[in-house]
Parts: sequence; structure tokens; C-alpha cells
Amino acid sequence: MSPYNVMMLMILLLTPVICWVFTLRMKGRRIPVKDWVKEFHEKRYYLHAIGYIIIVKWKSITDALNEPIKADVGHWTGWLYGFEGEFTKSIQDLFYNETLTTILNFHYLFIYLFLIYVTTVYYAFSGDRDMTDKVTMNYLLIYALAVPYYLFFNVEVTSSWIPGMDALLYQDGDYTKFYALHDPLDNAVPSLHVAIPFGILMLNYLHVKEKGGKMSEWDHWPYHVFILVNTVLFCFSILYLGIHWFTDIPLGMIIGGLGALFIHHLQPRLRNDHGSFFKGLTKSKIKRHSIVEGIGTLVMLTVILMAVNFQIDQSDERVSYRLGPQDSTFEIIQEISYDDTVDSQITNLDDSLTLEVVYLQVVDSLPAMDSGSIDWEELKTLGTNYTIPAGGSIDIETTQHNVFHFIVLHNPADSSSDDSVLEVQVVNDYHEDKIGSAILLSLPSLWMTVFILHRLRRLKLNKRSLIDSSPSHIWDEEE
Repeated sequence: MSPYNVMMLMILLLTPVICWVFTLRMKGRRIPVKDWVKEFHEKRYYLHAIGYIIIVKWKSITDALNEPIKADVGHWTGWLYGFEGEFTKSIQDLFYNETLTTILNFHYLFIYLFLIYVTTVYYAFSGDRDMTDKVTMNYLLIYALAVPYYLFFNVEVTSSWIPGMDALLYQDGDYTKFYALHDPLDNAVPSLHVAIPFGILMLNYLHVKEKGGKMSEWDHWPYHVFILVNTVLFCFSILYLGIHWFTDIPLGMIIGGLGALFIHHLQPRLRNDHGSFFKGLTKSKIKRHSIVEGIGTLVMLTVILMAVNFQIDQSDERVSYRLGPQDSTFEIIQEISYDDTVDSQITNLDDSLTLEVVYLQVVDSLPAMDSGSIDWEELKTLGTNYTIPAGGSIDIETTQHNVFHFIVLHNPADSSSDDSVLEVQVVNDYHEDKIGSAILLSLPSLWMTVFILHRLRRLKLNKRSLIDSSPSHIWDEEE
């Protein structure tokens, strides 16, 4: 069964179960079936549906930019590896179990996607308009916040960099195809599997605390615990499966926290809870916000451009992958349009080891993908084979349009040999200059970050709680 069919089946079967179970203690607040259409219209939940469509398109645009700019922006994996070492590999080695791998693969993909969807439905079904708004915006805006880090501060997944670490998710049959078509595998920092559910937890907390309540007495407390348990499980899964670095967890929490604060402070104004959306927006306030937040955004943009220039200077010495003995990994060549080409140069950076390469379509590789590893002998029968001697390089041209390809890399060294970690450089030229587009797509994230920092500073200067979500014109009226 394809991932799409599994997802649809889960939505049909589990959504009513989740909504029914977690509203048992508040049956009187359930929206009757006969009122669903009315509720959908009156609460403007059609805007929430549009939001989900927007984020799918936003992600598609981001992923389309990721590979063409990669030759310039490089990645920061070596820096993170120098800081963390092989901690995540020790987690995988300690807990490795085939049954656990199967469960976590399913949980990482399907429960994560289902959780994003069902949380909105649950809050809407229980009649909680404000939380329905907030968790919907949570998915949209936290992804938007992560965009510049994905595009300009790439980090390869741990299984592509730590020798001997298995790609338990990315090299496993149908999962391989799904992720190759939807994930460039270098968007490891921050982890949205942490950021998005943590954002929900933060929104719950901010919502309850602003109203002066206690989390354990909140009607939605059982569902809050359900999200918390899944968030903890995601934190373990991303380390165990060979995806994220440990650093991704606190960074994901920071992104999730920033997004939650932005949403918490924005939602009441969007709903006109304190007057019209533009109430209190005087020319002086607009000017002040424009100057402060504009300068802050430009400072963050300058840091990004400095990072790009640094990576361009390091491009000749850049290592793309590190392979231990008998390790295999792959570079994804995303689909291209008709008449476009991608020129790939693969360089063996080692001074003694030989590198083996197979080039093929993603769909053709599946018979050789099994349980977190690549059957190299079978894979060699499925595509075009190359051997690159120590210090050598080859060029591969991709011209076939609307098809994803793999450049699969393999270190044939015997595990008993010394100094057998092979470093490889892969540079793909998509013949497109997309840096400008990437910067434009990143500007909303930079502004949101500066906005919330400015907002918190203004709250502090006015001696108000940092979780006070009322618009600033209310402060003047209360004084």
C-alpha cells in the first residue's frame, strides 16, 4: 500500500476515534454532525483548509530551490559532527531492533502527518475556535520560520555522514521512494518533527496560562499529554533512525517556541477580539515598527549572505559525504523540466581508496533497498556503474525530465582495513541562479523572528506579562 493510501486510511479510521476518545469529558461541547457545515462557515474554517494548501505549495517551492542553490550554500555538517561526534550512532547501536525500526518508521512518517491534521479537526470538533486557529497556523508558520535554515544552513542527515550509521528510514523500500521525492535529505536542522508538536504544546501552555488556568485542569489536558508523549517519541526516533542530530532537538524547540509566541500574539488580532484588525495602527506606530523590524531583518539577512560567501570560499575543499567500509548512501537529483539538464561531478577525495557509483532512477532502486541498508550487489545490476580511483572524478549528465534519479555511492573497503573512511564530494549544477528567490522566500521567517523579539521587548518595557496577547492599543486604554 502506498504512503498516500495509508494516510487516507488512517484519516478515515482514526480521526473519529481520536475526536471521540479525547472529548469524553466534554461531551456537551462536541459539534453535532448536523451543525458541521454551519460551524465550518461561521468560524471561517475554510481559511484553515486554504492554509494547509498553501503550506504544501510553500514546501514544494522550497524543495525546488534547495538543490539548485546547494553548490553555493554548501552545508554545515562537518561543523556539527565536530561538536557532537557519533552520539546518535551510539543511540542507534544501543537500541537497534528490527521490530522497533518498523514501528518508528511508521510513527515518524504517518503519525506525524496524521497528528498535524487531526489536531485541527479535534479542536474544531470540540468547539474550541481559538485553538483550532492556533494549531492550524502552527504548521504553516513554523515551516515558514524554518525555510532560511533549510535553504542556507543545510546539514546532511546523520546516516550520510557518520561512518557505519544505518539509514533505517531512508533505505527501506517504499519509504525510500517517498522520501526521495519529498525530502532532499539535507534539511536536518532544525527538526520539524520536534518543532511542530512542540509548538502545539507551547500554544496549549500559553493559551491556558494567559487565562489564569492550570494545565492539569484544562479540558484538553488528555490531548495535551497525547501530543507530549508523541513529541518525546519523535525526539527518540529522529536520533535512532539515522536522520537528525541531537542538536536538532533544542533548535527545533526554539523554532517551535518562536512560532508559538508569534501565533499566540497574532491570533486575537486576526479574530478581531479587540476591535478591527487595523485598530490602533497609527502612522507613528507603523513607522516605528518598519524601522526596528526592518533593521533587524536586514541584520539577519546580512548574516545569511556572510554564510553564503563563506561557503563559496570553501567550495573546493567541501566534503559532501563520509562513507565507512561497505557503507552506501545516495545523492538525489530532483526532477527537471523538459530541455533542462543537471551536470553532476563526483570526486573521490581519498588518496588510496576506490569509490564505486551507480546512477539510476529512484523507482528502479527499490529492489535493492531493504531494512535500512542497500544491497550493493543487486543495485549494481539495476543502473549504470562507475568506478572512481583515489583522487579521481567523473561527470554525469541528467537530461531525463520529470523523473527523480539517484547517484548511489559505495565504499568497497574491507572493514578490517585501517583509515577506511572515504570522503566524497558531489557538486550538481542545475544551471539556475536561485539565490535571489531563496532570499525572498526567507524574508517572512526573518521578519517573524524580529517581530516577536520586538513584541516581547515592548511588553517588558510596559511592565506587562510576556504572554499578554492583547494588542498594544489596549495597553494605552487600560492605563
